[in-house]
Amino acid sequence: MMREQGLVSFSILALVALGMMVGGGQAAIGMPPEAAPLIRHFYKVHNTCANVEPFVRHQVQLVYANDKTVAPKLIKLLYADCMVNGCDASILLDGPNTEKTSSKARGLAAFVLIDKIKQVLEARCPGAVSCADILNIAARDAVYFSGGPSYPVFLGRRDGLESNAAWVDFPSPSMSWESTLAYFESKGLDLQDMVTLLGAHMMGRVRCSNILDRLYNFNNTGKPDPSMEPSTLTYLRAECPQKVKLGQPNPLINLNPSNPTHKFTNSYYSRVLDNKSVLGIDQQLIYGEDTHELTDEYAASLEDFKLGFAFSMSRMGGLKVLTGTKGQIRVNCRMVNK
Repeated sequence: MMREQGLVSFSILALVALGMMVGGGQAAIGMPPEAAPLIRHFYKVHNTCANVEPFVRHQVQLVYANDKTVAPKLIKLLYADCMVNGCDASILLDGPNTEKTSSKARGLAAFVLIDKIKQVLEARCPGAVSCADILNIAARDAVYFSGGPSYPVFLGRRDGLESNAAWVDFPSPSMSWESTLAYFESKGLDLQDMVTLLGAHMMGRVRCSNILDRLYNFNNTGKPDPSMEPSTLTYLRAECPQKVKLGQPNPLINLNPSNPTHKFTNSYYSRVLDNKSVLGIDQQLIYGEDTHELTDEYAASLEDFKLGFAFSMSRMGGLKVLTGTKGQIRVNCRMVNK
């Protein structure tokens, strides 16, 4: 069941957990246990790169000015990193059979932006800032530029030495809410994190191949998903024909058709309640008592969703992190140091 203290108490807890204070050196409450060594202003405290966050934010802002899709791209890239082998920047590594070569990782982007940020930081603070921290800061900044919260990012991650395509185990876009929850819990997150982080589908795009089953052959019935609102079904079928012509690319559509400019919004949750979700995994949120309750809360309040999103992004950013002498600080995010 949902937490008895309700949203107001949850909001206070989340504020405390995120450490929304001015001082440096304070660890986060409510984060995964392995994230305990992460602190605010890590590079300032250790006098290794005091201005890392302004440097990163400037580079993200330059790209965002011309490409609003950089926000969902960075959120997706961070999710792809943290939910596989922890937030160790292993998703960034090039090479045969690395995570980014997995068919499940197809469509990931923003690698070039991370490369650019790393080049800027290496010129100013050589060998100091990890690629894993860069990715967490950049995702936060992109969220902010899209109209979302600017939450504190706890720093001190180090970069992993390995990457394996076999590790990639993202849930199916048609998975039930129960199976999706089991997946999130296996990574160290909970129901609140699941409902909140699925809200990232408020923006971004998806290939039509991920929803053809809902549109034309739901559960092998030869018919569309009967739960889908009729006008949404008509729209999506027009965007995603059952078969494409030979040589024609797999079409890209907006995950949230009501948000073509990829702004931070809670309309994702309203669409779930109205049976207008694009992905089956999103529509599933109305079928669990707790997931439905939190969906209602977020649909009713953008501010509550912002707060919850900041909290769950921070928790995800603390999964299985490498700190201290583990891993390394890569010079190039695409390869381990020689």
